[in-house]
Amino acid sequence: MRVAILYPPIHKKGRFPTLGQNRQFKFTNTPESFPPPIVPAYAATMLKEDGHKVFWHDGIINRMPMDEYNKLLFDFNPELVMIETKTPLVYRHWAYIENLKRNMDVRVVLVGDHVTWNPEESMINSKADFVVASGDYDFALRSICRHIEDGADLPGGIWYREGGKIRNTGPSKLVEDLDALPFIDWDLVGFNYHEAYLYRPTGYIMTGRGCGGGPRGVGCCSFCIWQQVFWRLKARLRSPAHVAEEIERMVEKYRFKEVFDDNESGASYNRKWLAEFYKEMKERGLVGEVTLSANARADNFDDETCELLKKTGFRLLKVGLESGSNETLARLNKKETIEEIAAGIRNAKDHDLRVKITTMTGFPWESEEDVQKTYNVTRQLMLYKARFGDCLQSSVVIPYPGTPLYYQALKNGWFAVDPYNYEEYDMSKPVLKCSYDAMAWCERIWKIHKDPVFVLRSAISVHGFSDLKLAVIGLRSLRGHEEDQKWEKEESNFSCASC
Repeated sequence: MRVAILYPPIHKKGRFPTLGQNRQFKFTNTPESFPPPIVPAYAATMLKEDGHKVFWHDGIINRMPMDEYNKLLFDFNPELVMIETKTPLVYRHWAYIENLKRNMDVRVVLVGDHVTWNPEESMINSKADFVVASGDYDFALRSICRHIEDGADLPGGIWYREGGKIRNTGPSKLVEDLDALPFIDWDLVGFNYHEAYLYRPTGYIMTGRGCGGGPRGVGCCSFCIWQQVFWRLKARLRSPAHVAEEIERMVEKYRFKEVFDDNESGASYNRKWLAEFYKEMKERGLVGEVTLSANARADNFDDETCELLKKTGFRLLKVGLESGSNETLARLNKKETIEEIAAGIRNAKDHDLRVKITTMTGFPWESEEDVQKTYNVTRQLMLYKARFGDCLQSSVVIPYPGTPLYYQALKNGWFAVDPYNYEEYDMSKPVLKCSYDAMAWCERIWKIHKDPVFVLRSAISVHGFSDLKLAVIGLRSLRGHEEDQKWEKEESNFSCASC
């Protein structure tokens, strides 16, 4: 079959959506931070290995005009296409599917966290032939292809049409053996994906799927849509040997300089796994040959774990702080305290690891004093042993439909917008009522990057040409981020004026 993986270049006033591999969606002007859609990349690789002709068609990363994008698609003439959607884009993807079906004889598979939460909605409101209600939609897409070609049974979690009626195969089951995944074919997917804080060329993997939590067991933030609807609060890891073998291929064939593990909390929560992974990396001669970075939880950063991470080759850990208020962390079900997060981040820095801290503003129960705590803690941790590579992320909280926070907001009347108007969830303004200016505080926290002490310590710790290149990319990203903030402020003011 001819199968296309589609990311149509839908944009908003010249800004493109951070759709693939993003738990938090926004429109942005900067091209510097677009990680690859990893699950679709596995899907594309699977289908190619099965003998299908696969067209990876990402108009977002390539900033393509829609007419040029569609021409290339029509030239390929696919029999089946897969489109990943997310809450703020679902209306526009429904419209795109209708136009596509009007002009082409093609079956459409719709995937993503929003349709996993509510698959029937998209079956009713769009002309999609299949909707996959599962995070393991790479395996599901392969099954759909086998069903179309050979009549094979569909697994659970598939919604489809039969005789004009909407039907489904019942609940999906998570794939237990993730070693069944192929190694991503980057020649197929392309090398344009990257983020501003990672060395280039950057490769991406997922050591598993789901957050393994910390010492108190699996923790799952109530705003995390992937944990809630994709992975169902269950953490799965690939084997250390399988991950090391993929990294070996990424280094030898593709010459990636840095590999980022975009699993929710990486593998740092499982010390036994990490020790075996170090052994595999060392035996393959990969220690010192490639830089590693990962998502992680700070309450896992004891001395032994940090030492293992460092000697394996890890450079940077992306850690969720979210808020400086312990009440907020408890409400979010973080299962860690500010004191534990701060101690973990400091310990990671003590072991010469870089840290990217993520924060949020706009919680409806917080006061100005609470967000001031978030600012203070973030600044203290950013300045603590600051070195080139440390950075932060600040965003306004978005309670995507399907998350516990979404249902709490509905129950408590926290929404400042119509919660059923999905386009409001694009992070251009707060969607929850808040006693302080969430966007202004978000910007103020982000500007810790400009703190003179942080700038000086970062500058004097730059070493080598790779750091200089990364610094230039960071400055470009900084300018783009400031343009985004200016645009978001205008959008927010316009929305308030039109209410």
